[in-house]
Amino acid sequence: MTADSVRRVPGAPIDSEAGNSFVSNYPPYSCWTADRIDAALGAFAEPADAATPLGLYVHVPFCRKRCRFCYFKVSTDQNAAVVERYVEALVNEAALVAAQPFARGRPLEFVYFGGGTPSYLSTQQLARLVEGLRTALPWSGAKEISFECEPGTLTERKVHAIRELGVTRLCLGVESFDDHILEVNGRAHLSKQAFAAFGWARAAGLPQINVDLIAGMLDETEREWNANIDHTLELAPDSVTIYPMEVPLNTILYRDLNGSEPLGARMPDWDTKRRWQKHAFARLEAAGYTLTSAYTAVKDPRVTRFVYRDALWHGADMIGLGVASFGHVDHAHYQNVKDLEAYVATVESGRLPLARALAISHEESLVREMILQMKLGRLDAGYFRRKFDVDILTRFAEPFAAFRDERFLTIDGDTITVERDALLQVDAMLRAFYLPEHRTARYT
Repeated sequence: MTADSVRRVPGAPIDSEAGNSFVSNYPPYSCWTADRIDAALGAFAEPADAATPLGLYVHVPFCRKRCRFCYFKVSTDQNAAVVERYVEALVNEAALVAAQPFARGRPLEFVYFGGGTPSYLSTQQLARLVEGLRTALPWSGAKEISFECEPGTLTERKVHAIRELGVTRLCLGVESFDDHILEVNGRAHLSKQAFAAFGWARAAGLPQINVDLIAGMLDETEREWNANIDHTLELAPDSVTIYPMEVPLNTILYRDLNGSEPLGARMPDWDTKRRWQKHAFARLEAAGYTLTSAYTAVKDPRVTRFVYRDALWHGADMIGLGVASFGHVDHAHYQNVKDLEAYVATVESGRLPLARALAISHEESLVREMILQMKLGRLDAGYFRRKFDVDILTRFAEPFAAFRDERFLTIDGDTITVERDALLQVDAMLRAFYLPEHRTARYT
């Protein structure tokens, strides 16, 4: 085994060129159904535990174009009237949620604007949206306000407006600094726009700038990947996230890969993507960064935090606003309706736009927090003993022993540490901890 190789996780599903491997929640989304919406409505109708942190996710689905690898709910080529009506619907949905006993009077710990492309909105639309949301769900005490951006939608004026709205972390969806790779993969921006956006964000004094990269994009070679890391180190962002390229089944790229016409570009395999990801993190660490999760490196862990991630992975509640948005209230998951017009119409009728939900048990909550926290690279068995009255080292003795024997993790008292090779493919390990009824369930 060379220094750059990555051992395959034993017993994990074999990677394929298509499908999702990234785990963001539990139980699997395919278990959430329309006939269980009452579980979420019931949770909204009851006061919540004041000790449980609450966050807000706001989904802005609009994009200039759809990337070939994108599997999110996005909408392109919409006119100004559609965007204006959607912004109004977000504000109205926030008011509907704020009136529920679950949310009434609870402070927000974090706010996350995701998409789609939140920076697709004009400065005037952003100001109106933030004002309306703050009126319904005040967040003056929030520890973090995150905002996703596509570099080509930013101007110097808009970056300063975003800063004035109180954003604490700007997430720049760079993905690659190579124009050919960006074009082949259907990105709307080019590298010069990424460099300009980063410079504006630095000049505006954004407290945290995060650069997102994707390892193993269509037609990418080792030369382009190493150049990506060179450029990232030159910019020296406060944090860097690196995800391996996936090809979910509902993407343009999957359709193209399975079409009758030649694709005309190569797709790096999983071993290559993981090797590149590992090498990138090693270079970042050599430059003084610290790896804080399977996908994230930060320049200074004493000041750079991911409140959104850490709160959710430790059982926080989250209100999800917007079309197809996901949320978690008390012990119930939910997702909003997926059709843009149906979402807006439902909100305009004065109803919460829920499409499917799932009440989760005490044991499912335990598994959810445990597998998500594994992605941080370390588990504290004492935390689960105190919160759930369960010794995870006993309850999940078999998978922990198997991964320990393969040297994918170590166990020292209550501390379980995921070894580096395993951390870079940790999502492939997580199904081993699923409850029996979920092990063969389709993820989405």
